[in-house]
Amino acid sequence: MALSEKDREAVHTFCVDEYTDFLIYTHLAEREKRDDFKQLLQKMAGQEFKHYEFWKSVSGRDCSLQIPRWKLTLITLSRILFGLTFTIKLLERHEEQVINAYRQFIPKLLPDSAARLSEILKDEELHEKSLVAELNEGVVRYIGFIALGLADAVVEITGVHAGFLGATTKTLVAGVAGLIVGLSAAIAMAAAAYIQARHEGVKNPIPSALATGIAYLVAVVLLAAPYFVTHSNILAFVVSVVLAFALVIAFTFYSSVINESNFKREALESTTVLFATALISYIFGEVLGKIFGLQSIFH
Repeated sequence: MALSEKDREAVHTFCVDEYTDFLIYTHLAEREKRDDFKQLLQKMAGQEFKHYEFWKSVSGRDCSLQIPRWKLTLITLSRILFGLTFTIKLLERHEEQVINAYRQFIPKLLPDSAARLSEILKDEELHEKSLVAELNEGVVRYIGFIALGLADAVVEITGVHAGFLGATTKTLVAGVAGLIVGLSAAIAMAAAAYIQARHEGVKNPIPSALATGIAYLVAVVLLAAPYFVTHSNILAFVVSVVLAFALVIAFTFYSSVINESNFKREALESTTVLFATALISYIFGEVLGKIFGLQSIFH
């Protein structure tokens, strides 16, 4: 069956994509220190190379290429900073579209090629997911506890700062209040995470507690920092909220990749909660400030 010019271009694109993935997984495997991760990456690279060879035979054109050095550097940096699970799942986020495109091509191919493409689809849908499932990274095991610490800290400390925005013009007061509340809350959150992990049957719940507490403290210090470098309460609050928003978006994206969930929906929900909390806390602080004359006390 003769392919149209449009289909031939699509086949060439598939071929290039598969060869690109082969090069990326080979690059990661060459730099991987853990033997089990290295073997997994080599398996994935091998699968991608077989897929590349199939599309090359269909295309009849050379699909090999060189990946820009900067792109490989970014992928390596992602592996170092965010872990192998995140990096692989980020690279595989387009798989759903690829699978649908491949499936549409089956009727356009000769029987032998169609049968081979069906096997490739099984690789894409099942085998690669099973390989990724074999990853066992600590950061992924504790992702829920890190999320708990960050999410609670961002919302709570932003609420504290918003409340003081309505109650005082002193940035130092608002900053110290955020640190005090944050430290106390971090200890409480870590203790709650410890108890939760114990109830879930985790043999060593201490890492879970530490992940929650440390994530909380990092967010607290980051959000309180603007209040110690400026004398403008409004400026400090705006910078703090921008940092809070950036934290929410960054971690929501990270967790959406790891959990393969809807990033846009989760980001919208998280930012809505963040700004709603800030608004309510500001109104509450403004009311209390007027009732008890806090503006004059902390002026």
